[in-house]
Amino acid sequence: MTETTTSTAPRERSPEFSFVQSALRGLRADLFQDVRAYRPLPRISTDGPVAQLFPERMRGELEILPHIVIVCLALISLAVGATGSADDVTSLVAGLLAAAPVALTLVRPVLAWWLSLAAAPVLAVVSDSSYPWAGGSILAHTAVMAIVAARTRPRTAAWMWVISGMYGVFAGELFGGWYLSDAVLMALFSGIVLALVVLIQVNRTTKRQVVAERTVTAVERDKRTLLEERTTIARELHDVVAHHMSVVAIQAEAAPYRVENPPPELEQAFVTIRENAVAALTELRRVLGVVRVDSAAYPTAPDAPQPTLADLDRLLENVREAGLTVTRTVTGAVRDLPPGVELSAYRIVQEALSNTLRHAPGAEATVEVSYVLGGLGLRVVNGPATGLRKASPGAGHGITGMRERVSMLSGEMTAGESADGGYEITVFVPVAAAPEADA
Repeated sequence: MTETTTSTAPRERSPEFSFVQSALRGLRADLFQDVRAYRPLPRISTDGPVAQLFPERMRGELEILPHIVIVCLALISLAVGATGSADDVTSLVAGLLAAAPVALTLVRPVLAWWLSLAAAPVLAVVSDSSYPWAGGSILAHTAVMAIVAARTRPRTAAWMWVISGMYGVFAGELFGGWYLSDAVLMALFSGIVLALVVLIQVNRTTKRQVVAERTVTAVERDKRTLLEERTTIARELHDVVAHHMSVVAIQAEAAPYRVENPPPELEQAFVTIRENAVAALTELRRVLGVVRVDSAAYPTAPDAPQPTLADLDRLLENVREAGLTVTRTVTGAVRDLPPGVELSAYRIVQEALSNTLRHAPGAEATVEVSYVLGGLGLRVVNGPATGLRKASPGAGHGITGMRERVSMLSGEMTAGESADGGYEITVFVPVAAAPEADA
């Protein structure tokens, strides 16, 4: 006995069947779904080269130029549709039937097309014309199709033209006569108009896509250039600064062993030098990780914690070991601030104290941190130099960097000599109040 095996595998559809199915699906989506959807005609942009030719006071009125054109087409359809009958009432009805779908395209374009198609035989009867198209319906229906095609996609224009052509061929027979000449005239006239509208729409869409692609290309090119520059900066920083700082750390660690029985103060000084060099290398690697995030050498650097105002004690202890007498005063209720504000405040204090060590040896410094209602206040003041060591010259980049940080946070900064011959830096950074938690 022979067993028969039935295959349950799905039959592969032919390309023709898939094409027809996709076309019918497009027809349903374009002309049958959401027929009564409210889609008001948007205003046009007045940033184009044509709009720039008009005076500025007239550009606002150019935004409704498409609306004005559609209203004019509706009035023309009203006039043409009303000329087909000798009776005044009949002429008015015919004109309204021709103009109403044109005006309706302003808010409901697909519904306007269906109403225009339905009004065509009525216009033919009222105008005592050959079925199915009359002069008013040919003009009005073509105007409706052109407006809908301009507002939708080329596929919709093709479907409207095909359905209107089929209607023109078969509707005459249904209404009592075969008048192919009107159908051919309607197909040729509407086909030429729709072809021009579709060409203009495709050309406009292509130009927009080209502009968008060029914009994306320009942005990508700028990003690539920026990454290359950042990589170059990171490489230079690593090759120059990191090398010298590593040498300083190694020499500071080896220096006590080069002197027999060095005093404890000297040993502590070299320990401090090495710790500062190692800390500087750590900060440098952190910055390099942010600047060159694509580098495999610093895979976790961007996630490294940035210094905040909570680390000021460590900073002050560091500069005290370097020989600077500094005191700190905190006023107001201490609270957490945004990370950018915390980091910038720390860097400003760090740079101000570094400037004091460099330019005012032997001076005393005071750091004031004020937590106020509207933000954060900083004040770093140092007295005149009193040490025997000669002050080192500077290029002024430190003050510039502080101003850039404050400006980035929309704050204010003043810097200048104080009355006693020292230097004073005052900063205020606004901080938005945190939203209150729900009870």
